[in-house]
Amino acid sequence: MYISGQSLIVILFVGLVAGWLAGKVVRGAGFGIIGDIVIGIAGAFVATFLFPRLGIHIGVGLVSEIIYSAIGAIILLLVVRLVRGGGRL
Repeated sequence: MYISGQSLIVILFVGLVAGWLAGKVVRGAGFGIIGDIVIGIAGAFVATFLFPRLGIHIGVGLVSEIIYSAIGAIILLLVVRLVRGGGRL
């Protein structure tokens, strides 16, 4: 899969918003704003590659990308919290 420079910038911007949103949804993760943003960017990459391959389609446009990325970031935050926190969700 090819990602252009413009797509990369959009993924990073959406990751910033999704990381902030995921940090609000998953409280107590203990990563702070910078950690949540990094997790959001990673979630954006995961969502960009994984969801279309699984056949999950919410829609098109920036709002759907933010939703995809927020879901990916929430999943990543929960997994990291599960591994880091000794199994507590």
